Amino acid sequence: MPTPPILFFDGVCNLCNGAVQVYLTRDTEAKLRFASLQSDIARELLPQAGVDPDDMSSLVLLENGKAYLRSEGALRAGSYLSGFWGPLSKMLRIFPVRLRDFVYRIIARNRYRWFGKADVCMMPRPEWKERFL
Repeated sequence: MPTPPILFFDGVCNLCNGAVQVYLTRDTEAKLRFASLQSDIARELLPQAGVDPDDMSSLVLLENGKAYLRSEGALRAGSYLSGFWGPLSKMLRIFPVRLRDFVYRIIARNRYRWFGKADVCMMPRPEWKERFL
């Protein structure tokens, strides 16, 4: 049985937490699972895919055993969303990865300053709890 794709995110980043809530509400088929980069499951699974879980500069989509970082991870995760989000995510992938990641890195580097940082990882709503690892 294939494992569902897992989106790993910085659990104390307000921007990241907001993005996860967008993914949760728009992934109407509940295909994505979520875990913070600070979690034990990240420490277990990400090194197997060649990713350092202590690197908080990128979200990571783990899909079929392969890790997708930065813009590619965000857009691949976006392809699971309903409405215009899925097609928009696929369409944005026409831009070169170098350009997308340039923009991604600017936002990632400034995310705490622009959006703030929480003291602890977010707690999911009860109806979302089973989607968090």
